[in-house]
Amino acid sequence: MKIPGKLFLAAVILAIIIAGWWFWHSHPSNEASNEPAAEPISQVYYLCQDNKTIDAAYYTGHTAQTGPGEPPIPGGSVSLILSDGRQLELHQTISASGIRYANEDESFVFWSKGNGAFITEGGQTTYSDCIAIAPDTDGTLPQIYADAAKGFSIRYPAGYTLDANYQYQALGPGKEINGVKFIIPALMATGTNLSSFDTGVSVEQIPDEPDCNAGLFVYPGAKVELLSDNGVNYSVATTTDAGAGNFYEEHVWAIPGTNPCTAIRYLIHYTNIYNYTPGMVKEFDKSALINKFDKIRRSLILL
Repeated sequence: MKIPGKLFLAAVILAIIIAGWWFWHSHPSNEASNEPAAEPISQVYYLCQDNKTIDAAYYTGHTAQTGPGEPPIPGGSVSLILSDGRQLELHQTISASGIRYANEDESFVFWSKGNGAFITEGGQTTYSDCIAIAPDTDGTLPQIYADAAKGFSIRYPAGYTLDANYQYQALGPGKEINGVKFIIPALMATGTNLSSFDTGVSVEQIPDEPDCNAGLFVYPGAKVELLSDNGVNYSVATTTDAGAGNFYEEHVWAIPGTNPCTAIRYLIHYTNIYNYTPGMVKEFDKSALINKFDKIRRSLILL
């Protein structure tokens, strides 16, 4: 039986289409558009001078080898979202110090070093003194303190009072320690034997101290031990004091190897619950308070 020419041509075209469809879907390299986008190796939020911010997503890449004696060309990249609304994709470039990313004509350069960063545009610094900020994973630490001069950032809860000129003076004249303190809100202590006057968390620093340890921040003779928490090694000391129906409990978490020597102090001030008429006030939940202070401490990031 003879097949008409038009029908034969249609059959050939259909066979080609089917073969092309099979070839396309049987080769994974042709389905790149269906693959999920690469995940960043890290996502870092920076707070900079003048309250500018940088949201940076870092991506890895293949390093390209060059000729003998020449440095390899890095293949990483970064995706930036700036507080002025701009979004940029930059490729990593060769750098002698830190990690450098730039656009094609290098009119925009993003530098990342440790937990710090800055941006230059046309040779001028437009985002300066940028410090990495810990993520607020559960929304309980919405407030941020960051100071490039002091070299740290930290998060703290809403309602806490910031004392940026705090000085710990309990060790006596000439032994004051400068720092920053976050004092609990009065509402937290209302109806309990907890004092909201000075209870809180402070970040304190002692300059030019080669052996950073918790013993430097408390009275001599206090027990000091080494602890590791959340991937950070600490030198820890706990002290208690009492007088006139008041109790003072301190927990100092110093970070060995830091310069200036940096420590986080919990100061808990409360009164004797038995000095009150039964039912007048309730005893504060010390465990819950320390857990809250622990979250603040774990958000500390050093430059």
